[in-house]
Formats: sequence, C-alpha cells, structure tokens
Amino acid sequence: MADKEQKLFTDFAPITTEEWEAKINADLKGKDYERSLVWNTYEGFKVRPYYRQENLAGKEYLESLPGEFPYVRGNNKTNNDWFIRQNIFVTDFEEANKKALEVLGKGITSLGFLFSECGSVTKESLGVLLKDICLEAAEINLVCPCDNNHCAEAFAAYVSEGNWDNDKVIASASLDPIGTFTLKGKIEEDAVAKLVPAVEAAKAVKNFRVIGVHGKFFANSGSSIVQELAFALAQGAEYLTQLTEAGVSVDDAARAIKFNMGISNNYFMEIAKLRAGRLLWSKIVEAYGPECKCSAKMIVHSETNRFNKTVYDPYVNMLRTQTEAMSATLGGAHSVTVLPFNAIYEETTPFSERIARNQQILLKEESHFDKIADPSAGSYYIETLTEALADQAWELFLAVQEKGGFIAAFKEGFVQAEVKAMAADRNKKIAQRRENLLGTNQFPNFTENMKADFDGSLFEAVDLAEEGAEVETLKPYRGAQPFETLRYTTDMYARENKRPLAFMLTIGNLTFRKARAQFACNFFAVAGFDVQDNNGFATVEEGVAAAKAAGADIVVVCSSDEEYAEIVPAVAEQLGEEILVVAGAPACADELKAKGITNFIHMKSNILEELKGYQEKLGI
Repeated sequence: MADKEQKLFTDFAPITTEEWEAKINADLKGKDYERSLVWNTYEGFKVRPYYRQENLAGKEYLESLPGEFPYVRGNNKTNNDWFIRQNIFVTDFEEANKKALEVLGKGITSLGFLFSECGSVTKESLGVLLKDICLEAAEINLVCPCDNNHCAEAFAAYVSEGNWDNDKVIASASLDPIGTFTLKGKIEEDAVAKLVPAVEAAKAVKNFRVIGVHGKFFANSGSSIVQELAFALAQGAEYLTQLTEAGVSVDDAARAIKFNMGISNNYFMEIAKLRAGRLLWSKIVEAYGPECKCSAKMIVHSETNRFNKTVYDPYVNMLRTQTEAMSATLGGAHSVTVLPFNAIYEETTPFSERIARNQQILLKEESHFDKIADPSAGSYYIETLTEALADQAWELFLAVQEKGGFIAAFKEGFVQAEVKAMAADRNKKIAQRRENLLGTNQFPNFTENMKADFDGSLFEAVDLAEEGAEVETLKPYRGAQPFETLRYTTDMYARENKRPLAFMLTIGNLTFRKARAQFACNFFAVAGFDVQDNNGFATVEEGVAAAKAAGADIVVVCSSDEEYAEIVPAVAEQLGEEILVVAGAPACADELKAKGITNFIHMKSNILEELKGYQEKLGI
C-alpha cells in the first residue's frame, strides 16, 4: 500500500531549461535557432518550439475553476457541452418546420433560421415555423436580414404566450446594426438605442440574447485571430456603452449580447482564442460595474470560416471543418455550426448536411469532448497562447477605444486598414505557398477537371456596400479564389482546346531529378495543366524527342544545379515553340539567362503570378 505514495521518475534528475536549450542548439548544428524553430505568427507574437511549467507562472486566471469568473476555463462547471447547430434557410415556413423536425431527430440540438426578409416574421408565422418543436430541448436562433426589433419581439411574445418554462428556453436573435455597418457602410446615429425595446422584451425569456456581434465578418475578410477578437470585443463594448447610456442596466445589456465568431484552421490558436475572449470580455463587463459577475460570461457561437474553403478538391473541406469544430468545442464554444463542405459553391445536399452534423456528433458520442470541463487546462502551450492572444487583442482593443470606440474607429478607416494590411500579407503568403490550401495551391488533384459552370462572383470578394456608403466596407472573400480563377480559366479553355501539357525532362542526378519533377508537377497542376512525369532520360536528345512526341507545351528540365549549366542550353537548342522551364534556382542562373533562358520555378516563386504568366504565354 505504501508504494502508491511513491513519486514516479525520482531516479531521473530534473532537466533545466538551459540544458534543453543547449541540447537543441547542439542538434541544430549551427542553424539559426530563431529561423529554424520559432514561429512568427500573424497574431504579432512568436511561438517557441516548446513550453514548460515555468511558463505558467504569473497567470492569475489559473487560480479560478471552470464556471467561475473570469470564465477563461469555460462557462460550465462540470462539463464542456455545446449545442450542435444547423442553419435552415426559410422561404416557406411549413417546409422549414418539416426540415427542422427532421434534423432534430438526427442529432441537431440548435436551429438557426435564416430569413430572406423580416416582415414575414410574426408571432403567428413563428407558430407555423416552430410547430411541434420543444423550445426547452432545442436552442432557437433567428437570423434576419434587417436589424429592427421585429423578429426578437415576435419571438419573445410567442414564448411568453406558450406553455414552456421560459427560464429553460435558450434562444438568440442576430440584431447587429454595427456589424451591418461594417458590410454595408451605413448606420443610423441612434441605431443601437433603437434596440432597447428588443432588449427589454427579451427579459421575459431569461436566456434570450437579441444582439449578435459578428466577429466572423472580420475572419472571413482576411483578418488575423487577434484582429477578429479585438474588433468583436470593441463592438461588444460599443453596445454596452450605448445601451447603458440609453437606460438599460449593465447586466441586462451584457446578457443580451452573443458573439458569433469564425473558426480558422489554426487549431491551437483557435482554442486559445475562445479562452482569451472570455477573459477579456469578463474584464470589459466588470469595468461597467454589473450587479452580478455572472453577467460577464461571454457566450460564443462558432461557425467554420469560409475564408479557407475551396471549390476544387472540395472534400478536403471536410478535413478543415473537422479540426475547426474540434478547436471550437475544446475552446468552450456555446454552440457550433459546421458549414457543409459544398456550402460555398452550391445548394447544400442531404449528404453534405448529414456529414456536417455527424462531424460534431462524433466529437460528442465517440470522442466525448463534452464530458470534461476545460479539456485544454494546464497545457503549457495553450495556456501561453491564451495569455499572448489576450495581451495582443487587448492592445488592439485599447487602440480602438482611444479613437472613440468601434464606430468612430471604423468611420476613420482604422479597422479597415488593419484588416486590409493583414489580408494582403495573407494573400501574398498564399500566392507563395507559405500558407497552404491543400488541393488548391498545394498538392492539387491532377485528374480533377471542373465541368460545372459557375457565376464569376464565386471567385470574387463579396461587396455588400450600399449606394452612398459612408465608409469603406469589409469585403469577405476566400483565400483560394485567385487560384480557383486560374484553374477554372484553364478548364474553360480546355473545353474547346487542347489542355496544356507540362513535360518533365528528367535527366542526370537521380535524387534531384525526381524531387524537382515532383515539385514541378505540383506547380503546373495548380493551374490545371496536364503534367507528365518521367523516370529519366539518358541523353538530352532522347528527352527532347519524347517531349515533342507527347505534344508538350512546356518542357521542364529537372536535374541537379551542377548539371544545369551544360544540360539546359543543350535542351534549348533543340526545342521549337515549346516553353523551356528550369526547376530550381541554380547558381548558374545568370549564365543561363544570358543565353535567353529566363523561366525558373522554385520554392520562393510567387506561384500565382508565375502561372498567370504561363497562361498568357500559351494564349489562355
């Protein structure tokens, strides 16, 4: 029995951080530590290659328990449960009701009703829409295109006249005039004050949050995680300020707000984002002096971002949304929507909707993510990310406040400039494949040819700015769009013409020729070109003859740097109209350029611009 008190690993001496660092530097063999192992994030801080218990020192929030202020460790004390939400577009109330009842029997616990226009939402029409739905068992979310109080007041009246226990009804509306301002460019001076009747009406239903702050608008416009979090918090603070000035109590104002955040594929950072968000929101609400600290809980609905979703190789979207759903649930989201893999380019199907539902059901029923409160607690890495994100987001939040709050900062153009700068940086990294979109700018499906006809808007940013907009607006887009345009252009060309062929003339050093041929095949397949790899040719003459026989439009010489000086000029002499490309950036590049050989592809190439150039040369 005494053995059970014995500490493990006592035979091993503790290893200090200095010893770890010494070992790492020895293994690097002279390589730069910072360049090799330290990650410079979009969020403005560096991520080290490892963290230790000492990195937890000074984090006061670690002394709190789940369900306790400042809620970093989650809003729930004993579990990590969340609502599985599916959105339903409402054009016919009876049909939407049938679909709602159907999906409620397939694992959905939260319904998002997206209305095409607000006037149709009345107490009577809600009776049709919500017929036979137990409001105590399923969360109801109303998403209207306008920001007036109509749908919120109608729902509050509907619930109040029903036979439910109002305290057990959980619901939300998405009234967000500030968010609409960011997309449309107009806002009435008293837009927030006009929400007061909805906030007052919602008090009849204890857990009905009528204001929805849409941080996902920033995420889908190319922002960083820090920017999404900081600007969402700034919007929340703007609502608190204006509502309290209009006579609403701090507690009622805070309890009326729900945050709608995006989820990117940055797995650990997204977990930390929700934890940092709860920390900062609790401090913001606390500063307004609420009667109960429980009013400072940040309720977050998470939705998988559209920014990183793709039209080509669309099943990869399932992989993206799965890790995103994991991030949101582990981070403590109140509810999660997984967008079906085909949602960005066509009407969703029963199959795609079922997969999206099941992705969350698996996390509950098989992985049991809902059982443990704050499952990421104590992770040196995640706790450090939480603190770093909180610090960076708070700094940006304060910058917005110094400009007079979110609306003033947006009117000044500060918010847009920050997001645009980040989006430009991300676009550049995607173009250079330093940020990968699997199946689109990296490792495309060579055999995939788009046969569907798409409207050109699919490949463009969404511009919802109204005529006479007061400010520059956010324009949500997808990072893959330029590459999809590139490939779709090739696919359309190939419907009536021969699809361009990039031929790998592999010769010389076996290791280099195979590696460079694989790189070049991926490079040109990104544009939808046919590619032909080869095992290797004994002579230049043999390789050129094979390329001509194959009908190559582009001939890519794949060999070692040392052999290029002799091989490439010999290939150039024997080619006709074919475009000659060298795979790599050899030391003899200047010498080759002097001989008229100017096409080189390598790891530092801006693949997007390069491929546009090759399309132009081929007349596509």
